[in-house]
Amino acid sequence: MSFDILLKGGVLPDGSSADVAVKDGRISAIAPGIEAEAGETIVITGNLVSPPFVDPHFHMDATLSYGQPRINGSGTLLEGIGLWGELKPLLTHEAVKQRALAYCDWAASMGLLAIRTHVDICDDRLLAVEALLEVKQEISHYIDLQLVAFPQDGLYRSPTARQNTIRALDLGVDVVGGIPHFERTMADGRASVTELCQIAAQRGLMVDMHCDESDDPLSRHIEQLAFETQRLGLHGRVAGSHLTSMHSMDNYYVSKLLPLMAEAEVAAIPNPLINITLQGRHDSYPKRRGMTRVPEMLAHGIRVGFGQDCVLDPWYSLGTADMLDVAFMGLHVAQMTSPDDMRRCYEMVTTQSAGIMGLTDYGLEVGKRADLVVLDAGNPIEAIRLRATRLLVMARGRVIAQRAASPMRLNIPGREADIDRRFLVPDPR
Repeated sequence: MSFDILLKGGVLPDGSSADVAVKDGRISAIAPGIEAEAGETIVITGNLVSPPFVDPHFHMDATLSYGQPRINGSGTLLEGIGLWGELKPLLTHEAVKQRALAYCDWAASMGLLAIRTHVDICDDRLLAVEALLEVKQEISHYIDLQLVAFPQDGLYRSPTARQNTIRALDLGVDVVGGIPHFERTMADGRASVTELCQIAAQRGLMVDMHCDESDDPLSRHIEQLAFETQRLGLHGRVAGSHLTSMHSMDNYYVSKLLPLMAEAEVAAIPNPLINITLQGRHDSYPKRRGMTRVPEMLAHGIRVGFGQDCVLDPWYSLGTADMLDVAFMGLHVAQMTSPDDMRRCYEMVTTQSAGIMGLTDYGLEVGKRADLVVLDAGNPIEAIRLRATRLLVMARGRVIAQRAASPMRLNIPGREADIDRRFLVPDPR
């Protein structure tokens, strides 16, 4: 048998060594020592072969708009929302599309091949929705893009948000979103969760809500989201994003809440870079870190995926589309430093997030679509530590990005050497 591409000598995330053979856009074989003809053989000895990175929470309509029309001086969530409100009337279809495509170029080069983006539907023009639907089509041969209908200004607080949500879903937006904590009252927030989940149930869609993105320990819309998931039979199709209020909640209440989330199979999507930046802004000292309770969720069997959220936009002035940056920050903020926990953080930017997005043709398995990334690292922990260079990115069986590993040369007299930062930590298993 002959293959289109044969990757020789890679290391899989579980630590085993294997070659990976690709034919007709699919993974045809994964085994050590594959001997077969191939249109192209690429030697990757000792380098990590990983499923592609996945970002389950992003805002592509705002990305790369940093500084327009001004900079977020306070660095707060609310000023960012206000600044986005100033920018929205200035948006053009072409500008939104070109920024999104530029970001997708970054993403592809970093091995980020699946993104769920929230798109604001509170602009009656639905300009960003239409632009991102075009982007979704244009990049479909190398990136899976899911769109979430997101009423940024509140389903009830914004007078046309409800009808615009329906319009966006009719145009082909994939997921129902919401922002209950931004409604005028807690009661309106609860009602918005109920109505949006009913819309999703009627249409057979997934739900992903910005939920309790606040330092207020009494912001508890995740409870309503778990209840509606259970009531409507949406198990496994619902995610709560951010959930930062849980950082400040009473421990007794959380001991009730987490089992409810687990029972309803509601996933959680914290966004470490943004949560650590935006939350706790009203604190003096001690300052809250603001990220939700990731280790406790994992202990309850709740699926957790880390999101990037923002890159160079009204809320965040940094970012490079590197999900290893996200895992690195998440590991630190959640204090997940054991070897098992660090591997879990890697899974939260790959396989776990793919599960949250419902990606069925994803993974390093024979028969799956040949989407993968080769990293200049020997295992997932080292990849996070180094924020490892992507040596090769493959999408749909085609190499779309590639670079050579080139060590830095140290030229201090008496200390000339090639510097290799790789240092495999012994695996205790």
